[in-house]
Parts: sequence; C-alpha cells; structure tokens
Amino acid sequence: MKVAVIGAGASGLMAAYAAAVNGNDVTVYEKNEKSGKKIYITGKGRCNVTNAVLPQEFLLNVVSNTKFLTGAIYNFSPEDLMAFLENQGLKLKVERGNRVFPLSDKASDVTKYLEKACINEGVKFNFNSKVTKINILNGTVSDIIVNNTKIYFDKVIICTGGKSYPLTGSTGDGYNFARQCGHSINELTPALCGLNLNGDYFQPMQGLSLKNINLSVLYNGKVIKSLFGEMLFTHFGISGPLVLTVSSLINRFNLNNVKLILDLKPALSSEQLDERLLRDFAASPNKSLAAVLKGLLPSSLIAEVLKRSSVDGEKRVNSVSKSERAALLTTVKNFVMLVSSLRPLEEAIVTGGGINVKEINPKTMESRLVKGLYFCGEVLDVDALTGGFNLQIAFSTGFAAGNSIISEGI
Repeated sequence: MKVAVIGAGASGLMAAYAAAVNGNDVTVYEKNEKSGKKIYITGKGRCNVTNAVLPQEFLLNVVSNTKFLTGAIYNFSPEDLMAFLENQGLKLKVERGNRVFPLSDKASDVTKYLEKACINEGVKFNFNSKVTKINILNGTVSDIIVNNTKIYFDKVIICTGGKSYPLTGSTGDGYNFARQCGHSINELTPALCGLNLNGDYFQPMQGLSLKNINLSVLYNGKVIKSLFGEMLFTHFGISGPLVLTVSSLINRFNLNNVKLILDLKPALSSEQLDERLLRDFAASPNKSLAAVLKGLLPSSLIAEVLKRSSVDGEKRVNSVSKSERAALLTTVKNFVMLVSSLRPLEEAIVTGGGINVKEINPKTMESRLVKGLYFCGEVLDVDALTGGFNLQIAFSTGFAAGNSIISEGI
C-alpha cells in the first residue's frame, strides 16, 4: 500500500518505520528542512526519549485520556522503545527519575538513528514539502495536496505535533486537517509550562531557585496533589520542574479556584521549626529579626515572609513574641500563591487538548470517521507529565498506526 506520513517528528518517524517494516511503500512529508526539529530541543538538547518504568506505572503519569493510551503503551512500551533504539545502534542511559537519554547526550543522535532505521526499510523523505489538504472520496482517504501537487495514497498518517514551540514547525496544521475531515478538536491549552501569579511580590525573588520544597495544589479548597522538589521564581511568577507538573494538573480548571501552598521547610514540623527559630534567636539575641532569618531563608524571600506575617523585620529577636513567632511559622509552612494564568501555548513544552480521541480507534490510531486516515502523537488530546512520558506517547501511538497497516503483499 502507498502510505503518506505527514510530519517527521517522533511519532512520524516511528509510524513510517513500522509501516515500512510491514512492506508498505512509505513517503514522509516534512515542511521543515530536516527531521526531528522538536526532538532536538527536548531534554535541554539531550532528548529525554522515555521513562524506564513498566506500563502500569507509566500510565499513572498520563494526564488526559489514560484509557485511550493503555493499549498503545502496553503494545510498544518504554522497554520496547529502548530495545528498538539500542538495536539500531543508539546507546542509552537511565538517569534520576528513570529518565532515559542517549549516552552521547545529543538529541540529534535520536533523530539520526530513527531516520536511519526508516531509510533502511525503504522510507522516502521529502523535506520542505508542505501538505495543505487531504482529500476524501466516499468516506475514504483519496489523496493529499503537497506543494500544490495532488498525490494519491491508500493511507495517510498525520503526525504534525501540537501548537507549542511553533518555531519547530508545530503550528497546528494537524488540527486543520482534522477539521477538514470532520473531526472535533477539544480546547487547546498549554501543558508543562510556567505560571503567571497574581500580584508583583515575586519580582524581587526573580531568579531564586528553591530546592527540597513542598508544593501543594488546592482546587476548591481540597488538596489534589502535593509535590516535593524544585521550583524557580521568574519575572512572571514561577517555573521549574514542580511547576511544570502543576500546570498540567490545573490547565483544565477554573484558575480562580486554584490555590498553591508552598512549604519552604517540609523536612521540619512546625514544632521543630519553632525550636530551630528559638535556637537561632538565642545565638544572636540582639540582632534584628530580618538578619537572623538569613540563616533560615533565602535573602530575597525574607521581606515577603515578614510582610505576610505582619512582623517588623527591624525588631530585635529577644523581643519577638510567641504569637509573632507563630505567625512566621505559619507563613514559612504555608506560603500561598494564586495563579492568574498559564504561560502562552507557544512557551509550553506540550499542547493539552487536541483531536477528540472518541473519534479515533485506540488500537490502530485510525479515524473512526474517515477510512485510511490516522492521527498520532501530540495532535491527539493526550498528554502526560514531564520525564520522557510525552515522547513515549508519540512513539507508541506512531508505532500503533504504522504497525496496523499491513501491505496487501504480505
């Protein structure tokens, strides 16, 4: 069969390879000048290809439409992907949090070996080739328009990515194709992104990185997730690993009902923290409270903590009352932040929302509306937390599509 793959990213390369292994005549169309532009920037240029966990644990990290992805992840698991890449000659390593990277720390190597695998199976690549339309005849894919030329295909696999990082070519083409073919698109939203905060109190803290802190997410007053790790204050609010995770948990919520609570000293109970304060006070009884707190908190945080506690920072610690100490403890253990908005979709690592998966066959990624039309990767309404999970989704859905297309000659 003649198969067109639109997009040469993670899902497109895997779909092309899997379809070609099955004896199909596969052509990849990529509007950029080369494959894997988004792969190149993932994992800070090192490419976090997957997460080395079992499928059941993997699925716990999927944020939207877990059930839809279950079959694809079990059928082409992180273990399967790692074995495939190493069989192609790409050496891998597993780092903290089960994150998997190429041993070379070069994202370009991932693309190189994927492309090589495709070429070895006879896949043809057409770069600088923009597909503008997919034509349908009697409910079945008929042809595509590429650079104003009509080319006939039996099957078309759309792997065009989402709308995040548009400079990599992810400009939403797949959603337009889907709409042309009668599919519905669930609202697009940033996922794995920074958060804009209410107020401007964070401006003096810009650049402050906090490690080993606890961040709790409350929705309508109820804790929905409590996370331990690292975050960063920025000119707009907050970012960093914990915040990326939070963004994907709240991006479908009414943000007016979201509250973030930061515990700046999670290793200490309130009682232990009070004892620590008393020891610090006893060691420097004539120093100002602001000066003594430098032993406990980052300097740029102190003014805001004092303000929220309604305690005078110039006060000598030997005159700080028990109630003032209690107010300080409450603020340190419960530093509240209110989210005004998510950072723009263009800055997000992945796109939340996308093609309604109820209209897609989860075993094959084929459209339930148009025969011979498939959708893979970020263009679907599927996304996961950070740590290699989203790339694995791209590879697994790409494999499901390509592997389901069996050449009539086999």
